[in-house]
Amino acid sequence: MGGSSSKSKGYWPFGGSGSGDEPTKEGNEQSLARVRSFRNATPFVFTRRGSMFFDEDGDLAHEFYEETVVTKNGRKKVKLKRIQKNLIPQGIIKLDHPCIHVDFPVVICEV
Repeated sequence: MGGSSSKSKGYWPFGGSGSGDEPTKEGNEQSLARVRSFRNATPFVFTRRGSMFFDEDGDLAHEFYEETVVTKNGRKKVKLKRIQKNLIPQGIIKLDHPCIHVDFPVVICEV
């Protein structure tokens, strides 16, 4: 968890100083363009990855189960079997209210 932070990629999108100066010293034009494009980055997050899935029928849920009948010692017992195949991820979801990015380097407090 937490492996998708911007610090691990070698640039810092929210500040003028920090590890963002290191790629510009190399003289690589691609890394220079990447650093310049992130200096104007917004601290807000407007989308997130969905945590639900669509099944074959088009139903949307976190988990899907099907009932299976198991016969043991002449007795029928109904069990729920979790379905993990043929599920399509929900995709990118637009947030109702923007959130502040986790890597935003400002402490927010109420005075």
